[in-house]
Order: sequence, then C-alpha cells, then structure tokens
Amino acid sequence: MIISFQAKGGSISKTVQFVNCSHAAVVKVYRDWTNGTIVNNQWGSCGAPCATDVRGECWLQRWMKADLHDTVEQLTVKENLGVPDIYKYLKTVHFTNSAGIEVQFDESGDLHSDFDILNWIVHPNETLYSIKIGQYKPRSPHQLMLNETEIRWSPRFNQTPGSACSEICLSGTRKSPRESLSSCCYDCVPCPDGEISNHTDMDTCFKCSENEWPNELKNMCIPKIIVYLSYEEPLGKSLALVSVILFLFNCLVMIAFIKYKNTPVVKANNQDLSYILLVSLKLCFLSTLIFIGHPVQVTCLLRQMFFGIIFSIAISSILAKTITVIIAFNVTRPESKLNHLIGSKLPNYIVLLCTLFQIVICSVWLATFPPFPNYNMEDEVGKILAECNEGSIAGLYCVLGYMGFLAIVSFMIAFLARDLPDIFNEAKFITFSMLVFCSVWISFIPCYLSSKRKYAVAVEIFAIIASSSGLLGFIFIPKCYIILFKPELNNKANVLKSHMTNYV
Repeated sequence: MIISFQAKGGSISKTVQFVNCSHAAVVKVYRDWTNGTIVNNQWGSCGAPCATDVRGECWLQRWMKADLHDTVEQLTVKENLGVPDIYKYLKTVHFTNSAGIEVQFDESGDLHSDFDILNWIVHPNETLYSIKIGQYKPRSPHQLMLNETEIRWSPRFNQTPGSACSEICLSGTRKSPRESLSSCCYDCVPCPDGEISNHTDMDTCFKCSENEWPNELKNMCIPKIIVYLSYEEPLGKSLALVSVILFLFNCLVMIAFIKYKNTPVVKANNQDLSYILLVSLKLCFLSTLIFIGHPVQVTCLLRQMFFGIIFSIAISSILAKTITVIIAFNVTRPESKLNHLIGSKLPNYIVLLCTLFQIVICSVWLATFPPFPNYNMEDEVGKILAECNEGSIAGLYCVLGYMGFLAIVSFMIAFLARDLPDIFNEAKFITFSMLVFCSVWISFIPCYLSSKRKYAVAVEIFAIIASSSGLLGFIFIPKCYIILFKPELNNKANVLKSHMTNYV
C-alpha cells in the first residue's frame, strides 16, 4: 500500500496520514523499495491483483490520486458512485499477498485470513526491526495467540502496560461497571454477605450453600459455626456449677433431716412429705444439666417433660404440707370434724393426683407435637443455631400454666394459715417460698420470649435454679438453723410449753 501510494504520486506526509504509519516506517519502506530491496510486484500497485474487474481497478486508482481530505461521500459524488457500489467492490476484493496467503472477505465483510502480529522495534538510527510475537486466526477456536515473553517494550515500561482503566479485582470482590464509561472501566466492590468470588475480575459473586458461610476475605466458603449452650463456654460452666453446688447443698440438708429424724422439727408437718420435697428439689437442680449441651432427640424430649413433672411433684408436696398444717391445727379443737384425717394418706394422694395430671398433659404433648432438635439458619448471620423446637408452644404453656395453678393454690392456702399458733408452723415459710416461685416464673415468660438462641435456654435454667432455691431456702433453711444452732428449741418439752402458751 505504501509503495502503491508513492507510485501514484503521493508525498511522504500524505502517505503517513493515509496508511496511519510512523514517518520512520514509511521512509524505511520507501528507501528499501527504491534500492531494489523490495520488488514492486511484491507490494502490488492496487492494480489487477487488488480488484476483480476493470471498473473497480479504475475506481481504486482514481481514489489513490484523489485529495486525501475528500471523504468517501465526496468521492462517490465525484465518481458518480453510491455507497452500495463502493461496498460491492470492496466486498469482492480478492488477492494473494507477498507471503502467498489468499486474502478475501466473506459475505459479512469479515476477513478470514490469518495475521501475524509483529513487534516493530525502532532503533536510535531510525532503522526498523520486526519480531513475530503472535498470530490472529479468525477461524481458530483460540483466535488470538500472543507470546508476551517475546515482546520488546520501550525502556520507559518495566512491565506490560494495562489496557483497562481499572485495577484487577481480587478474589472476594466483583466488578461494578461505571456509568457512562466503557466496559473496561469499573470499580471493585466487596461481595455481599453470604456470597464469595474465588477468582480475580469476576463479574458476579455466588452464594455459599446453606450450611456454609464466606470467610473474612470472602474468597472461599467455610462451614458455619454451630451455636448452642455448651459446657465449654463460661455461661454454660457457670450455670452447671451453680446447679451442682445447690444439689450438694440439698444433699446436706437431707442428711441433717435423716440424722435428726426423731426430733420435733423434722416430724412436724409430715416427715414423708419433707423427704419427697427434698428429693424432687434435687432432681430439679439436676434437670438443668439436660438443657446444656448439643441438643439431640433424647434431650429435647426429656428436658421439658422431666422438668414439668418434677416441679409438679415439688409443688404438690408443698400443697399437701400446707393442707397438713391446717388439719393439724383444727384437730386440736374438740368440735373439729377433721379428726379422722389425722394419720390418713390424704397428703400422699394429693401429691399423686396432682402429679398424674401433669403426666397426662406431658403425654398428650408427646403424642401430638413432640419436641425435636432443629438447626436454625435464619436468625443469626453466619451461624447455625442448634436448638430444641418445642413442637407445640401450647404444650409448653400448658405445663407451665398447670405448675402456676398449683403454686397459686398453695400460696393462697398458706397465706390463710400463716397466723395459726404453732411453734413449727410452716405456713409462713411456704407463703414466702410460693411468692418467690410465682415471681420467678411470671418474670420468666417475657424474658424467655424476648431472648434468642442459647440465651433463651439460659433464662429457663436460671428460672429453674432460682425457683428451686427459693423453695429450699424458705422451707428448709429455718429448720436446719434450729436443728444445728438452736437444739434447745428442738425438744418435746419446748413444744408442749409452746402449745400451752398458745391456748391460754
């Protein structure tokens, strides 16, 4: 093309503008051609080899002679040609280049010839030297093949210059196109929560599976942390330790009652009921350990049922003790009609009947909507909450409601009997213990509903420990004080003297 243009009378400056090459390259090609290094027929003269008919050849030659400032539209007017005519002639161009490769356009105007990619090096003396650094093959699956190691850059560059206006987006980020700019201009934005990108320059991030979560760099998915109230964490350790200490303290109280079982303090208000109450309180303290640890099917089924039944035994025992106080005071009156209840099994029947009713409630709950272990992946981001699904929240409220009913009845009866004249009258202590018990469980409901995850379990454990401690402390600690530190009050003579004083 350069030689053809020069042959048609074009100057070097116009040749540079026309072929879009550097001035040095045009001078070198023209010098080689004039010295005979390049034969004219190697480059062609845009004559017969370049066109398929005479009209196209003539038109191309007249174009070469035309003023370079003329546009294609101006040329078409001068030559009385339309744009479709120009396209028709250009589309039918068919020739063989100097390397013997056939050059032609297809129906769409695409060039299917292979191209060598050359790296031209301009030396200080303005000499040119070319290095083949790759090929472009339109018909090949890998169209562009480039050997970057062969590229010779100017000393001004210490690495391959980038063609994009943005830096590479690292893994953990994605490309976000900038508005009104080309596609190579973008910002790197972090992947949203729950998504990752594990390669550079990714257009989109992809989500992790349900049981996985991105790491801090958001370039890989890692298993989610399973969260539950465990013995390894401080909260679980503290609650378990308090439960065990109170259990051991309960054991010491029971040992004291067994050792002094023949004293008036222990015999007062039905000795058997005291033992039943102490054993049930022991089990209440131990029941909290079922709530700690990874939830499984067995623990989910047992913990609410066990806790509900054991507490029903404890409260029904207190109710029976309160009724025993009332019966014991009234039989001392000659006109009392309760004499036949002394020594009867009525207290034991009360405990049995109240406990059986709670067992029925728990059995219906288990038969209809039993609790089961559940993995909650929605409430907390990046974590799996291992918890016991209660199956039916109505079942839990029925268990708690029945316990509350027994506690209120015991509180009312004890409150009415608190002023009965008896040196070992337990009604006052039962009143305070039931007041504490009811206060704890009334406060428990809003706290339980507003807590989540393992803290809801911790709230229930605290309610069990606090209510059990209230029963143990208000009912048995005063008796232990008399047994251990006031033995002079724990004898039959003092009891008879107190009775005589009360009836004078």
